[in-house]
Formats: sequence, structure tokens, C-alpha cells
Amino acid sequence: MEAGMGEAATIEAPARRGRGTRRDNAAKPLGVPYIVRGIPTYDVLSEENLQKVERAADRILAEVGIEFRDDSAVLDHWKRAGAKVEGVLVRFEPGMLREIVSSAPAEFTQHARNPANNVQIGGSKVVFSPAYGSPFVMDLDKGRRYGTLEDFRNFIKLAQSSPWLHHSGGTICEPVDIPVNKRHLDMVYSHIRYSDRPFMGSITAEERAEDSIDMARILFGADFVDRNCVILGNVNVNSPLVWDGTMTKSLRAYARANQAAVIVPFILGGAMGPVTNAGAIAQSFAETLAGCALTQLERKGAPVIFGNFLSSMSLRSGSPTFGTPEPAIGSMVVGQLARRLKLPLRCAGNFSNSKLPDGQAMQEGLMSMLSAVHCGANFILHSAGFLDGLLSMSYEKFVMDADLCGALHSYLAGVTVDDNTLAMDAFLEVGPGSHFLGCDHTMRNYQTAFWDTTLSDNEPFEKWSEEGGSTDMATRANRQWKKTLAEYEAPPLDVAVDEALCDYMERKKAAMADAWY
Repeated sequence: MEAGMGEAATIEAPARRGRGTRRDNAAKPLGVPYIVRGIPTYDVLSEENLQKVERAADRILAEVGIEFRDDSAVLDHWKRAGAKVEGVLVRFEPGMLREIVSSAPAEFTQHARNPANNVQIGGSKVVFSPAYGSPFVMDLDKGRRYGTLEDFRNFIKLAQSSPWLHHSGGTICEPVDIPVNKRHLDMVYSHIRYSDRPFMGSITAEERAEDSIDMARILFGADFVDRNCVILGNVNVNSPLVWDGTMTKSLRAYARANQAAVIVPFILGGAMGPVTNAGAIAQSFAETLAGCALTQLERKGAPVIFGNFLSSMSLRSGSPTFGTPEPAIGSMVVGQLARRLKLPLRCAGNFSNSKLPDGQAMQEGLMSMLSAVHCGANFILHSAGFLDGLLSMSYEKFVMDADLCGALHSYLAGVTVDDNTLAMDAFLEVGPGSHFLGCDHTMRNYQTAFWDTTLSDNEPFEKWSEEGGSTDMATRANRQWKKTLAEYEAPPLDVAVDEALCDYMERKKAAMADAWY
């Protein structure tokens, strides 16, 4: 499966000999590069119950253990660290993994090729990133179909054009018109070429992870990459309680390059984990903690993101369900656990099982997205476009979700209380029984007072029906994504860097035959 502008802009930019024009001429960001949370997180479990969950995870790790398959280097790491290794099964004494992950940073910068778009991940910072991993795409005109490289690039352009998203994402959709063993090259290049925001690389094989990192080295310079995070890799546990070699090898590739791995179990309650929320949370905590610790054994101090993907299922049909209340409230507990570890958190997102960008899609998406906001998630993957249980990436839902992300910017800002916002001068000017529309305070504040949607229709019914054509939001979103793509302009990219990236891809592709599996 699967802000503070000034603060971000002051981080030292990577020095590249002869390539300064790329950064000097970089486009200004459309909005803030990330959100600085202005509201507190929401804690749902007491200290006593949190400790019960942690003790259950400790028992899973010590008594049941986790299998690490097809990667002997991982078993060697665990042996040296003092874990109990029997074949591929590894057991851990309580507290061991917490001690190992203590070397990971609580917060780190992921650099973008435009330094004004650098993001901070961790602490009070929140980063919105598009959905990830869908094999299909859909829109109101052509319906559901397999994704192509053109679709992949279109979604990058839509993300780049939105002031409410902060990250270019990763596998926004699978470009199935490109061979499996080569498409990662086109995907990473497309992120670099069509966006100047941070991006994610491949994790489907160790060599593809290394190719992704090598392309980042061409963009930023090898020395800079060794010292700074410039790319993320989203790796998944094979729940329940199995880490396979494909994932651990990719995880280790990112960690040894000092790049951030996002460690994510995918637990469907009743299938890959217990049907009960507390048990699924304890399992996910154990699985994620082991992956986070492994990054530190590969390279102490490497950035890592504590990830989680709780979901439910229909016990009548066996189908996965998304945007349901149990995983949403479970995310709150995961947030509490991650904060106790002092690790950045990836949790929840805009999830839905709906097959259309309709009321179900937005109801389920909001349920899940608000849980991400309130649990304290720092990196929110799946912020835009998720439909059909993540099987489909929707053009219309992408812009609808991006609009919701705009509202969440204002929601996360909280309430400012000062002389201006208390508005005593307005009360003194207006007095009882009048209105505030024309007073000085309104004139000073009206342009920034409220978030302004680009999709919702707030006009009277008559104007909506007579002038607006009685359109629903999905129809308006259809018009908007087409307009956005028509007006899109790529951010400037240094010619020498572009040529070096294209040469790298050509050499890599020429060295192997096409593989479609």
C-alpha cells in the first residue's frame, strides 16, 4: 500500500559548482512550505492505558518475535545488537528497541531543489503529500483505467500548482505503460523535472532505491546528500510480524545514505491483525519500532519517520474498508506512542472506499484526515486523490482534497488572540444594533480573515442554478484540474542537471531488458 516560511528559507542551500542559476531562478513558493501547528494534539488514552499497550507490544516482540526474511545482513545487525536470533525469527528484550531508536532525530529537514520549499518533518510541523500507490486513475470523462506516465506527470503538476500541498509525493499512480524494472527512473525524474518540492523515491527493489538516491545525488551533489535528507522511501511491513528482504534492503539503502525511511505497517483488522483496536495498535507499534531501530543499526542518526496505516474490513465480505471510525480513533493512540519515542509521525490521510468523488468519498476522507490532524501526524501521505480503497487516483478528488487541505491550514492555525483579533476598536465604532461590514476593523482584516475555497459554491440558490449551471463539486473539480494543467508552467531546472539525469536514465535502461513483472 500503499509554517514558518522564514524558518524553512534560512536553511543553508546546497552549494553546486556552476549550477547556481537553478536555485537563484527558482520559482517562489505558492504558499507556506509547511504548516506550523497552532492547536494541541488530542490524547485519548490515559497514562495507565498507554503503558498497557506498550507492555503488550513488548510481549509481542519478546515472546512472539518478528521474522526477517531474505536479508542476512539484517540478522547480523540484530545479533550484534543483542537480540535473540533463531533462524529468521528475532525476539527483543523489553526496552531494547526504544534504546536503539533514541539516536534518531526528533525533527529533520527534507530539502527541495528550491530551498524555499524545504520542509520540516517532526515536532509541531505538518506536511501534506499526495496519495501513493494506485494502479488505476479515474476522471469524470474517461472513467477508471490503468495509470500511465502522462497521468503520473499530470498529478505531479497538480500538486506543484496547489498552494495547499507541500510535497510532490512518490508513486502517485503506477505508470503501467513503462516496464516495471525501469519505471522508477521515469518517476523520480518526473518529480525532479515537473516539481521543485521534496519528493519520494522507489522502494520496490534495493537497486531501485539506490537508483533513486543516485538521481538525488546528481541533483543535489553527493556530499550534500550524505549530510542532508533530500529523498524519502516509504517501506511497508508484511504484516503480521514479517519484514521481507525487499523492504529491509530498501530500508537499509535509504538509511546508509542518510535518507529517511518511512516505516509503515499495513494492518487490516481481522486479517493482518486483531479485530480489536488495542491489539492492532500494539502489533503496529511493535512492527514499526523494529523497522525504525533497524535504520539506526544501519546508520546511527539517520532520519526515520514512525509510520502507521490502520484500517478495518467488512467482516461480512472480507473487503477492506477505509475512512471508518475505529482506525481514525486508533490513529490518536499511535500519535501518543510516537511522541513518547520522540520520532516524527506519518499517520492516516484522506482515505475512502468510494468509487466516485461523491459524498461518501468526502465523509470518509474527512473522518480519516481529521484523525491525522489531531493525532499529531507530521508527514501526511494520502492527503489528496485517494479513492476506491487506494486502487484508484481520482483527478477530481485530488483537487477536492487539495481544497480541503486549504481549509485545514486555517484549522491548524488555531485562534490568534491579540488586540487586533479581539476587535475592541470595532465594537467601539459600531456599537449596538449596527453591522460591521464597513467598519475600519473589517476593512483592515477582510482579505485575510477567512480561508477562501476555490471549489465550494456559496452563492444563493438562484444564482447557482441560473448562472452556475446547477453544478456539483465534482463537476467544478473536473473543470478546475483541466484549467490548472492548461496553465501549468514547469519550474526552471538547470540544463546541465537535466542532461545528467537523462544520461543516467538512458544508461540504466540500456543495461537491462524490459521486465513487466
